[in-house]
Amino acid sequence: MKLWYIAAAVCLLNIPFGYWRQNVRKFSTQWVLAVHLPVPFVIAMRIFGRLGWHLSTFPVLIGAYFTGQFFGGYLQKQFTKLMNHPTTSCLVIDLAVLSKNRFLEHGDHS
Repeated sequence: MKLWYIAAAVCLLNIPFGYWRQNVRKFSTQWVLAVHLPVPFVIAMRIFGRLGWHLSTFPVLIGAYFTGQFFGGYLQKQFTKLMNHPTTSCLVIDLAVLSKNRFLEHGDHS
């Protein structure tokens, strides 16, 4: 069961990095960083979660890693369609801008 909690954390961790990766030129320095910066955190989760290095855990965590990267890239594409201006490479900033725009369109401004 612990493996699945760590896999969920790995997936969630990679969403903002996948978002960043989608918005930069492929194989650029930023792209390489977006793909590889989460790796030490995944290793730390593996160590502190006491998963060990059993071969059976690798497919699950690698799948979670790439699922988070993919979903982050998917979110970036969807936000680009929703926003009236280009998106940034930061998921948090784009969420804030999108929320503000939606509030201004539908909210009471008084």
